[in-house]
Amino acid sequence: MRDAVTGARDVIIVGAGISGLTVAYFLRRAGMSVTVLDPGAAPGGTMQTIMDGEWMVETGPNSALETTPLFGEMFDGLGIAGERLYADHRADRRYILRDAVLHPLPMSPGAFLASSLWSVAGKLRLMKEPFVGRATEEETVAQFVRRRLGEEFLEYAINPFVAGVYAGDPAALSVRAAFPKLYALEERYGGLIRGMVRGAGERRKRAEKAKDRARMFSFRMGMQTFPIALGRYLGDGLRLKCTAVSVGRKEGPGSVPAFVVRYRQEGEPGSLEAPALVLAVPAYIAGDFIRPFSESLGDALGGIFYPPVAEVFLGFPDSQVGRPLDGFGYLIPEKEKRKILGTIWTSALFPGRAPEGHVALTTFVGGARQPSLARLDDRDLTRTVVSELRSLMGVTGDPVYANIIRWEKAIPQYNLGHLSLVEEIRGLERQVPGLYLCGNYRGGIAVGDCLMSGERLAGRIAGEMEIKHE
Repeated sequence: MRDAVTGARDVIIVGAGISGLTVAYFLRRAGMSVTVLDPGAAPGGTMQTIMDGEWMVETGPNSALETTPLFGEMFDGLGIAGERLYADHRADRRYILRDAVLHPLPMSPGAFLASSLWSVAGKLRLMKEPFVGRATEEETVAQFVRRRLGEEFLEYAINPFVAGVYAGDPAALSVRAAFPKLYALEERYGGLIRGMVRGAGERRKRAEKAKDRARMFSFRMGMQTFPIALGRYLGDGLRLKCTAVSVGRKEGPGSVPAFVVRYRQEGEPGSLEAPALVLAVPAYIAGDFIRPFSESLGDALGGIFYPPVAEVFLGFPDSQVGRPLDGFGYLIPEKEKRKILGTIWTSALFPGRAPEGHVALTTFVGGARQPSLARLDDRDLTRTVVSELRSLMGVTGDPVYANIIRWEKAIPQYNLGHLSLVEEIRGLERQVPGLYLCGNYRGGIAVGDCLMSGERLAGRIAGEMEIKHE
């Protein structure tokens, strides 16, 4: 088949993960024509749901937090609001391992004072927080927390939390880039406790919720319900099994530059042109595409660290689990020297995740902490996880179901210097009008962060293209 330039459109989006789909959704809502290309067989990127008999396995996020009203607006617009499921109230309880015992994470001042998770000295150290001054230079998460809250809080709250969110290392992540709202509490209010109190009112005005107050949700048929609905909305504007090969730019009619995307769809070559191009792919892929525009930025994007993570989904008869599944699950501090990062008690959160009389446990292995463990073969990986579950949860016998999902490059790490890289991206977008980069390496890794970033970018593109057309 000869290369063909097909159709007229305003925007080409490379990548049908949740970021690219969100940009496409809001552009379509603004009346713009959009074509989204993705090599996958289904939309959603990592957000896929596997139904294997009565077992439901999520390959990406197991749930999301309703931190922004955009969720409700989009679900209503897509007709899937009735499919949403809120997590069981038990999901509010989370556990942290200390000295081989699972301790509930305290969620109130009274529970904090009564908790055995921290020593008396560790609790007293927190009382100094309002009197700690501001930082004078960019800090890692570990430096920031150690300075403001002390070593024990870092080891038994923040370290496991960072492993659960980023599969990352708090000694490498930039607090300003990875947790900007936490950093802002110090910058704007002079302290975390003071900022949490005063910042709550500002969040209410923005109709946003703090992540520890937002409701957790999924869908009756799993998280992939959302990207599938977005794909239906886009119709023939979404091209699956379509791999972008290269991007370039040429002068268009009236000397208006046009972007040219060359692709292969099920083995057949083709090309598309549009005045605007969005690269909504992982940083290491975006880096390859933009090297014709900036080789140095391409190298920098390719250098963002994505640690490997293995997700081990195991099913057991409920009689083989030696403790009640009365919460979301547990996270493990690095100091405990275990071989897993934590486990989600999947079947306790939402119905329909396991057959009747069974439980589903989703355990994560590897990350920046122990990348080599994520690369164990299936047999050794399963054996390692089962051994940990026996020790930590009193699980007996062998699993009756197992499914392993591997991500060699799982989650982008917002390490020290990341904000300088983000500024370089902004610089390229200014130098090359019509070129935009988005994804979870920019603006936050949570699903809600991706929605807010996608909506902002769609508004920016629509505004800039309207100016060009005037």
